[in-house]
Amino acid sequence: MHYRNQASETGIFGVVECFSPQILAACPLVKNVLLLDSDGRRVAVKYYTDDWPTLAAKLAFEKSVFTKTQKTNARSEAEIIMFDNHIVVYKFIQDLHFYVTGGDDENELILATVLQGFFDAVGLLLRNNVDKRAALDNLDLILLCLDEIVDGGIVLETEASVIAGKVASNALDGSGSFSEQTISQALATAREHLARSLLK
Repeated sequence: MHYRNQASETGIFGVVECFSPQILAACPLVKNVLLLDSDGRRVAVKYYTDDWPTLAAKLAFEKSVFTKTQKTNARSEAEIIMFDNHIVVYKFIQDLHFYVTGGDDENELILATVLQGFFDAVGLLLRNNVDKRAALDNLDLILLCLDEIVDGGIVLETEASVIAGKVASNALDGSGSFSEQTISQALATAREHLARSLLK
């Protein structure tokens, strides 16, 4: 297999090349990336392995990891724990909890770098107004951000400015973000209803 992130020269995994199963096994793998609110509910999550095969298993893992970490002070620096035979790296800001999970044999520094890249990219995309409301209003950008960082569990990019730049260019290439499309669709519908009522 051959994975290439063409736009990056700066991230630690700007170019990831895996040609054989042996080399692929040596590539750092992320099992999931979680963004939870201050009550442990999902804001945005992506799972890359079948370690949690059902929705119930995923929700149980999220609740357990949240319960285990909620009383820690992971606001200034990322914290690392071994949880349920997985390494979990996490960091909090406002009412959002960011998590990156890897296998028990993964390098914690790589997982921490992925977490920091995600954390900083979200900060850039939300213009440092990082809270649950802003995250939900810009959920499309956050999901694109996750797609730029990890693909199939393989780390593609960790440099926040590169990630945010790609997400911003993807949002501009389309016809706007999902939230902008919804607003424009709502305005168009309102105009149609107003025009119909005036013509009657």
